[in-house]
Amino acid sequence: QVQVVESGGGLVQAGGSLKLSCTASERTFSNFPVGWFRQAPGKEREFVSRISGSGSNPYYADSVKGRFTTSRDNAKNTVYLQMNSLKPEDTAVYYCACALRPGVVVRLTDYDYWGQGTQVTVSS
Repeated sequence: QVQVVESGGGLVQAGGSLKLSCTASERTFSNFPVGWFRQAPGKEREFVSRISGSGSNPYYADSVKGRFTTSRDNAKNTVYLQMNSLKPEDTAVYYCACALRPGVVVRLTDYDYWGQGTQVTVSS
């Protein structure tokens, strides 16, 4: 099984930026679509973004489109989520997840392996 670990969370002021990283335990990670999800207290886990194994055709939730960018460096087994213009409503635990099948985008159940999450807190 693939193990993934998120990092880069923290406390940031509204309007600021953070860059999250998701690093996998093995190079086969480069073949997997990777999604970012987030979960705020008392809320269901929510889709944020998705990137293909090749890095093409990233897909974003409407709530983050234009502010967040996902990319990957397969040589480093790492996927990134660059978050700009952060808002207090972006506060959540952010999770990285990879899928073993192509074509997955927004459904949580389509992803097979999940990281432990990293906290992002945006102050007003």
